Amino acid sequence: MTLTSVRGHAPREAGAKMVVSAAEEFGTIGGGNLEATAVARARAMLADGARSPQSLELALNERAPVQHGTQCCGGEVQMLFEPLPVVASVAIFGMGHVGVELSRILSRQDLELHLVDSRAAYAVPRLPAVYDDSPATLHWHHSPVPELVLGQVPAGTHVLVMTHDHAEDAALCDTALRCTHLGSIGLIGSSAKWRRFEKRLLKEGHSPESLTRITCPVGIPDLVGKEPATIAVSVAAALLQTVAAEAAAARPTSRTRT
Repeated sequence: MTLTSVRGHAPREAGAKMVVSAAEEFGTIGGGNLEATAVARARAMLADGARSPQSLELALNERAPVQHGTQCCGGEVQMLFEPLPVVASVAIFGMGHVGVELSRILSRQDLELHLVDSRAAYAVPRLPAVYDDSPATLHWHHSPVPELVLGQVPAGTHVLVMTHDHAEDAALCDTALRCTHLGSIGLIGSSAKWRRFEKRLLKEGHSPESLTRITCPVGIPDLVGKEPATIAVSVAAALLQTVAAEAAAARPTSRTRT
């Protein structure tokens, strides 16, 4: 939120900003009833899924109605509440040849990017300079039991499974299907690999309907080639299509006046 105008005396000047999430606050617009009222409005907007900006004007005097204590600076302020877009989250499990190439491509996007490997030597950036000016927010995870990371990533995270070990891939798919907070799930491999995984996951108790959450082979079907960079481009393109479709679905629809 932003204090867009201040008339008379107020705790902060026009242009003061504050960011509010469901559980945290960053910055201040002046404290007291002013800030508490603004935080309550912001959280109500978050709870309602508001997408459009809203404004609010408050008087700071003894006669003004208040909910969180009197504030008698004597001025008036106007605030603008602007919902911030939620950055998509992606988790890549397996930082081998394809995982590294994919991480380099996706690090050029505005994403929250979780890079996971069960091997300590692979759970660190190789050629670190590639990520130096990355617009993505990078999180490196070394986890001997990588399934645990699935419980730590944000709601809606898109999961890409491409580890060095098919048993590890299967364990991750099994756990991902049991998580209700994840977005899409992609598994690298051939159709033959997926047929084996289907049988194994069905034996683990998953329904045929739940298995449709996993895409395997992952990537754009028309882009063929087994080079790690080619596979990474294909997977990244398919993922970004999913992210774009998700963002478009979240935008408010315009209504025609009658």
